[in-house]
Amino acid sequence: MSKTMRRASTMAAFAALAATAAVGEEPPAEDQPRSDEIEMITIVGTREDADDTAGSAHYIDATQLARFAYADVQRVLRQVPGVSIQLEDGFGLRPNISIRGVATERSARITLLEDGVLIAPAPYSAPSAYYFPTAGRMAAFEVLKGPAAITQGPYTIGGAFNMVSTPIPEQRRGRVVAELGQYASNRLHATYGGLFDSRFGFLLETHQWFSDGHQTIDRHDDDTGLAVRDYTLKLAYQTGPHRFHLKLQNADQHSDQSYLGLTDSDFRAAPRRRYGLSQLDGIDTDHEQVIVRYDYAVDGLRLAASAYRNTHARNWFKTEGVDLDGSANAQEMSRISWASIVRAVNRGEGIRSWSAGRLAGLLAGTVDTPSGSIQLRANDRQYVSQGMQMSATLERRVGAASHTLRIGVRYHEDEEDRLQRNSAYSQRQGTLTLDDFGLLGNAGNRIQSAEAVAVFIQDRIEFGPWTLTPGLRFEDIDQRRIRYETRAGRTWDPSSRQPDNLRSTRANSTRALLPGIGVLYQIGGTATLVAGVHKGFTAPSNAPDVDAEEALNYELGLRVDGARIRVDLMGFLSDYDNLLGECTSSSGVDCEVGDAFNGDAATVRGLELLFATNLASPVAGVSLPVEVAYTWLRGEFDTDIADTDFFGDVRAGDPLPYIPAQQLHATLGIEKGRWSADAALNYVDAVCVSAACGAFEKTDAALTVDVAAHYAFRADASLFLRIENVSDAHDIVGRHPYGARPNRGRTAAVGVDIAW
Repeated sequence: MSKTMRRASTMAAFAALAATAAVGEEPPAEDQPRSDEIEMITIVGTREDADDTAGSAHYIDATQLARFAYADVQRVLRQVPGVSIQLEDGFGLRPNISIRGVATERSARITLLEDGVLIAPAPYSAPSAYYFPTAGRMAAFEVLKGPAAITQGPYTIGGAFNMVSTPIPEQRRGRVVAELGQYASNRLHATYGGLFDSRFGFLLETHQWFSDGHQTIDRHDDDTGLAVRDYTLKLAYQTGPHRFHLKLQNADQHSDQSYLGLTDSDFRAAPRRRYGLSQLDGIDTDHEQVIVRYDYAVDGLRLAASAYRNTHARNWFKTEGVDLDGSANAQEMSRISWASIVRAVNRGEGIRSWSAGRLAGLLAGTVDTPSGSIQLRANDRQYVSQGMQMSATLERRVGAASHTLRIGVRYHEDEEDRLQRNSAYSQRQGTLTLDDFGLLGNAGNRIQSAEAVAVFIQDRIEFGPWTLTPGLRFEDIDQRRIRYETRAGRTWDPSSRQPDNLRSTRANSTRALLPGIGVLYQIGGTATLVAGVHKGFTAPSNAPDVDAEEALNYELGLRVDGARIRVDLMGFLSDYDNLLGECTSSSGVDCEVGDAFNGDAATVRGLELLFATNLASPVAGVSLPVEVAYTWLRGEFDTDIADTDFFGDVRAGDPLPYIPAQQLHATLGIEKGRWSADAALNYVDAVCVSAACGAFEKTDAALTVDVAAHYAFRADASLFLRIENVSDAHDIVGRHPYGARPNRGRTAAVGVDIAW
C-alpha cells in the first residue's frame, strides 16, 4: 500500500471510530461554548476546569488580561509557573517561549495553537515561530503541561500553548480599546459583532499597533519599532444540531528589528544603542488564516471537524556577516558571523589580521571596510500549513465508574520555501553602501516539507475520590528537503520533468507512540493530589541520522482550591534520552543552517508554585487580590559530548542554555468602587546562554515592576494608565542571536476601554 493510501485509510478508520464513539451525555468542558458566546475554541476551558485537569493546566481569562491590558504576550505568560521567556526585541513580536525547560529559541519546542489549530508557520518542517498571533486581540490564553498535553502535539515534552481569539457574542455589541504611549506608540483594538437572529452570528475585528521603537541607531534617525495591522472576520450559522463556523484572519507586520546586539562594554555605556551596521535591518511579514469548523450536537452526541490553512510570507533583510579580507563578492564571501566578532571584542581577541580594537571600530562605524565586505541577506521565506482534524467524545457509566472517552485525529502538511539573496555592502564613514546586489538564490534555494498524521485517545475515568486519565498519542511524520544550485529561481528540464539545477535531497521519517497517564485523588473538600507520567516527543528535522527528541516526564503535586485561597504546587522531572539541537540563523551559533545534532541524555527538574488569595475581608467593601507564581528549574547535560558546531564541547553536568534557576512573578491589586490598581513584580535569575557558561556567556538577573490603574466612569467604559518597567531597569536579557540585548525601558501608556 502506498504512503498516501495508508494515510487515507488511517484517517478514514479513525473518522469512523470517532463517529461511533461520540455518543455521550455531555461534551467535556474543552469542547463546550460559553453561555454568552456562540463559539470559543479552547483546550482547557476555564480556570475551574484547569483545577480539575489530571495534569498541569493554566487558564488566563479576559478578567485577568484586562488588569494590565498588555499587548506583549511575554508579559502575559510571566504569571504561569514553569514558563520561561528569552527576551529579544522588547515587544514580544517573535517571543522565545519555553515550558519546563525545553529550548526557548523561537518557541519551536512547544505546541503553538490559535483556537485549537496549529499556528506556527510550518509546525513540523520549520517550527520556528517567525509568525506569532497578535496577543492584544486575544480573549484568553491556555497552557497545558504534563500528561494533559498528549491531546496536543507534536511537541509534548514541555507542553502546549493555545491562544483563544475573540468569540462571537450572543448579544449585538461593540468594543473599542485605544491607547497612546511613549516611543510614539499607539494601539487600537476594535470589535463589533453578535447575532442577526437566533441562527446567524458575525464578528468584525481589527487590531492596530504602531511604535517608533525603544532603541536608537548610530548616526541615523531611522525607527526601531513596529507597525502591525491585524484583521479578523468570523461568521457562524446554527440550524438545529448543526453549527458552522468560518474564520478569516490577516495580519501584516513591519518591524525594524535586527539580529545584531552589542558588546558588553557598549551595552553598559548605552544599553539601547544599535550599531549603524544594522540601519537597513527590518522584517516584513504577511499572514493569512482560514478555518472552517463544523460541530454536531444532539441528544448527547458531539462531533467536531475543522479544516484549516495558514500561509505566511516573511522577508527579514539583515546584516549577516563580514569578509574581513575584503576579497570576495556576494556570491563567494568567506563570512565571519557578527556573533564571532562580538565575542572576540568582548574577550579582547582578534580575528585574522583584525585586532580587537579594529573589530570594535568596525562595529562602531569608525573603521571603513573594503568594497563588498559586508553581507546583508534578504531572508525571504514562504510558508504553508494546512490540514484537517476531527474529534469526538463518549461519556458512559460502567459500574461505579464514569468514563469520558476522547478521540482525535489530524492530517497535516506544511512547507517552507526559501529563495534568498545575499547582497554585498561596504561601510564608508559609518554608512552602508551597496556594492553587489547578488544573485537570487545565493543565500538559500531550497524547499523543505512535512506530512504527518497524528492520533490520540484519552479516557477520563472517575470513581470515588479517584480520577484517572490514561491516554495514547501516535505521530507518523515524513520530512523532506530539496536544495537547488544557486541560480535565479528554479528551472526545469522538460525531458526528465525534474529541475535541472537540483543540488541535493534528503529525507527523514519518524513514528512515535507516546503513552501517558494522569491521576487525581481528592483528599479533602478542597485538596487534591495530582500525579502523572508520559512519554514526551519533539519532531526531528529532515536531517538524516538525527533522532527525535524524547523524554520520560513525571509530575507530582498538590492543589488546594478553597473559598479564599488557591494553591497549585507541582514538582516535575524530564528525563531526556536525546536532546535535539537544530541550527538556525537566530541560534547565533556558527553552524550550517538546517543541520541538526544529537545532544544525548539530559535532565530537567523543577518546582512550580501558584498561590492566590484575597487579603481583604469579604465584607470590607474593598478587594485586595494577590497572586504569586514561582518556578525553580535545573537543567543539565548527563553525558559528555564531543565538540559539535551546535552544542560545542559539553561535559556532564554542564547547564542547558537559557534555563533560569529561579523565577518569581507577584501581583497585588486593590479594587474599590469605580477604581482599581495593580502592581506586578517580575524577577528572573541570570542564565547561561551556552553549556560552557564562561565570561560574556550569561545574562543579567532582571527585576522589573509594572503598575496599572483603571477608573470606570460608566458601567461599560473606563480609563486606564499603565507603566511598564517603572524603575527603567537596564539589563542584558539575552545574547542571541549576535550580542547583548536590552529589555524595553520605562514605558507609560494611557487609554480608554469603551463597550456598547
